[in-house]
Amino acid sequence: MGAYRISEVWRSQGLCSFRRDCTSKYSLPMDEVKFPLFHRTRAISQMCNISSYTTELLEINSKEPLMQILFIPGNPGIVSFYRDFVEALYENLEGHASITAIGHISQGGKDLERRKMFSLQEQISHKVDYIEQELRTCQLPIVLVGHSIGSYICLEIFKRLQHQVKYFIGLYPFLTLNKESQTQALIGKIAGSAIISAAVSSFASLVGSLPTRVSRVIVRRFLGPSWSTTAIDATCKHLLQYHTMRNVLFMAMTEFRKLSEDPDWEFMKRKQSQIALLFGVDDHWGPLSVFEEQKREVKPPGLVFVAIYH
Repeated sequence: MGAYRISEVWRSQGLCSFRRDCTSKYSLPMDEVKFPLFHRTRAISQMCNISSYTTELLEINSKEPLMQILFIPGNPGIVSFYRDFVEALYENLEGHASITAIGHISQGGKDLERRKMFSLQEQISHKVDYIEQELRTCQLPIVLVGHSIGSYICLEIFKRLQHQVKYFIGLYPFLTLNKESQTQALIGKIAGSAIISAAVSSFASLVGSLPTRVSRVIVRRFLGPSWSTTAIDATCKHLLQYHTMRNVLFMAMTEFRKLSEDPDWEFMKRKQSQIALLFGVDDHWGPLSVFEEQKREVKPPGLVFVAIYH
């Protein structure tokens, strides 16, 4: 659903207008086009050194790219969670975009940073460093796509690299605290306590140390049947590690401190023709109250707001 919505935004905002028609191969609307599963291009996982930090990337390189998409995950910033999304997005854009999903530092299966913890600001700087290191000579328009707190990270990247970024799309954006959310309040208390965070991380590590079959059953029951096999596998392999969970909670603590401030409405007003935000009707991280507030504050006509079920 998210991948299809993004392709809709692309067309509505004319992001395909600088090339031949993205739908030139098909006369049907995008939601009626069927893509055989065996033709799906698979995303490739690889490790990249960015400013001395080993970083996991998930990539699909187009043979005929018309844009470079950089996807920033939420928290946890484990790119394996987004494999299906990245592949579906590439499919919906008919292979006319090269896509890179970049993981957060020290939120992976191996503790390469020796239990060092990284804040929200450090994760933002890490993504800026990636663009300056790997995309500095990129001749294609760079489009940022962020999920949850990844949307906030994209917005901060956009501020710093306005000459390079063509467009920004936020999926279920977490841009400010939701004071009505009991879930956020609970996570804030857990993340704000070093003792509780260590205990939660130790428990996650314990579950991760169990036989794979057992840990998968526990994770599936805890997360629910709606989670895909890809998400279950990523959770067991990457999230159920002490260092990963500690980094997830530490980053969350710094998120809650920073996002207690109001979003930068002025920047969003200036760049409204280059921003689209897709809210979830049932998403407590970016609730409809924030959706309505942003519409009042920014007063588009260019900024695209879409509310859909998460």
